[in-house]
Amino acid sequence: MTKQVRQLDRVVIRFAGDSGDGMQLTGDRFTSETAQLGNDISTLPNFPAEIRAPAGTLPGVSSFQVHFADYDILTPGDTPDVLVAMNPAALKANLGDLRPGADIIVNTDEFTKRNLAKVGYTENPLEDGSLEGYVLHPVGLTSMTVRALESFEISKKDAERAKNMFALGLLSWMYSRPSESTLRFLERKFAARPEVAAANIAAFKAGFNFGETTEDFVVRYEVNPAKMPAGEYRNITGNTALALGIVAAGVRSKLPVFLGAYPITPASDILHELSKHKKFGVTTVQAEDEIAAVGVALGASYGGALGVTSTSGPGVALKSETISLAVALELPLLVIDVQRAGPSTGMPTKTEQADLTMALFGRHGEAPVAVIAPRSPADCFDAALDAARIALTYRTPVILLSDGYIANGSEPWRLPDVATLPDLQVEFASAPNGPDGQFLPYLRDEKTLARPWAVPGTPGLEHRIGGLEKADKTGDISYDPANHDFMVRTRAARIEGIEVPDLEVDDPDSDARLLVLGWGSTYGPIGAACRALRQRGLPVAQAHLRHLNPMPKNLGEVLKRYDRVVIPEMNLGQLASVIRSRYLIDAIPYNQVRGLPFTAAELETMLEEVVKNA
Repeated sequence: MTKQVRQLDRVVIRFAGDSGDGMQLTGDRFTSETAQLGNDISTLPNFPAEIRAPAGTLPGVSSFQVHFADYDILTPGDTPDVLVAMNPAALKANLGDLRPGADIIVNTDEFTKRNLAKVGYTENPLEDGSLEGYVLHPVGLTSMTVRALESFEISKKDAERAKNMFALGLLSWMYSRPSESTLRFLERKFAARPEVAAANIAAFKAGFNFGETTEDFVVRYEVNPAKMPAGEYRNITGNTALALGIVAAGVRSKLPVFLGAYPITPASDILHELSKHKKFGVTTVQAEDEIAAVGVALGASYGGALGVTSTSGPGVALKSETISLAVALELPLLVIDVQRAGPSTGMPTKTEQADLTMALFGRHGEAPVAVIAPRSPADCFDAALDAARIALTYRTPVILLSDGYIANGSEPWRLPDVATLPDLQVEFASAPNGPDGQFLPYLRDEKTLARPWAVPGTPGLEHRIGGLEKADKTGDISYDPANHDFMVRTRAARIEGIEVPDLEVDDPDSDARLLVLGWGSTYGPIGAACRALRQRGLPVAQAHLRHLNPMPKNLGEVLKRYDRVVIPEMNLGQLASVIRSRYLIDAIPYNQVRGLPFTAAELETMLEEVVKNA
């Protein structure tokens, strides 16, 4: 039969099912196919903390949302246009997020009385009329997959597992996605089990052909490539971008990179990715705990390497004493905190921005460090380079605050010209710098206030290290009150003196009275909300902080230009508290701690009220 082909400018699709249904893999493959076509992309994986959550239950639902368009987009989308629900739990958990008239593709084979009762359905929603506001597509995904694989010498269980590939094939047909990369991926993934590879490929093709031949789907959609700056692109997650940024920092500084890490969600992928890059001088060590991980990283910095440790909030708490030691030793150290919902174990796979005050103040004594935060998955690459620049130039620990939303989400990243990346080379101390051939380990650079970086074993540069207070210049142990006061103030001045760019403000007509100030992953939802308000004729300005300590020198002047300053955060107002105390600005906090990112729509509604009342 002849199918209609309809052009769309954007689509939001959510794949949802049990945590064992392969929804993350399905979404990732659909995203990769979409990236090949040149659409702009933003994704939102959402999955339980348990390795295998209870099957068929609401807590066990895993989902992957992808937003793709023929123009630049900033978020994974607020309301899905399409929901692929593999069971009743997936339908019930996600139905409330759909827009009216959305397409719902359901796996009817899983809508048994037992599965319906497990999530509280007393009637089958596919039959009781409760889905009349949507376009329902009932498909027996499991049974059709099993029938398509009857000729393959695999178990029924393996055949049923391939239903996610059937669904992927159907959606790939429905939205005109290329399939070659997925077929190659399946061959590689199951290379050790060629019969399983062949079965999954057959399931994918069966789903694709079902879309082509069935009368249940009469429309096929196309989304044209987005107009993006010329260059070579790849789809990248925040964790991968961070890891590649660290590799690039090692290359541009001509230093070996040493990562000391202990596996923790959602930071573990940084360890996994960096372990692949030994040929670039990267050494990775999975330590026995978080304390050991930061200890070996600091030891590597002492030995002349770029020391890095990656973790999430609970790990930063354990690392705090060694970070304080790095402050006292005045050595470079990069601490990556991929924030998650807390406190304590909290919700390990859900996102939050609640570690800012810990990064700024969470150490004993006066122990200031630099703090920066990327704004998106692709921005993690540049943020890692910036963090390395600060750590190496100013001999200081730098805490880089990513979060679960950025870490697991993905977007197109334009590969940079390596020659344009910053030169991060440093000069190690090579000869005594004091009178009479004496080495003064705390004789500072006049501009940066950084002390010499002396690699152990360099003749004539023997010096004392440790956590006890050091005497100015000589580095001897000192309990002198005046010296301690001087060293504390000097360490603080070194951080305050870090060169960071001025804050840029997006205020197209320069007539806004409201400034929306954000940091980290709020960039996308804030940007989308401000864009929507401006299109409706409501003036609003947006500014986003990458550098949280020190903050840009023009920040105070920027804040005073506006009548109202609103700060949306996925915490209870941590940046707002700092801004209010430091700049005496009556900043308006807007906060949520639901383990999910803001939607652009909720920010748009809130900001509209502030604009009208300003």
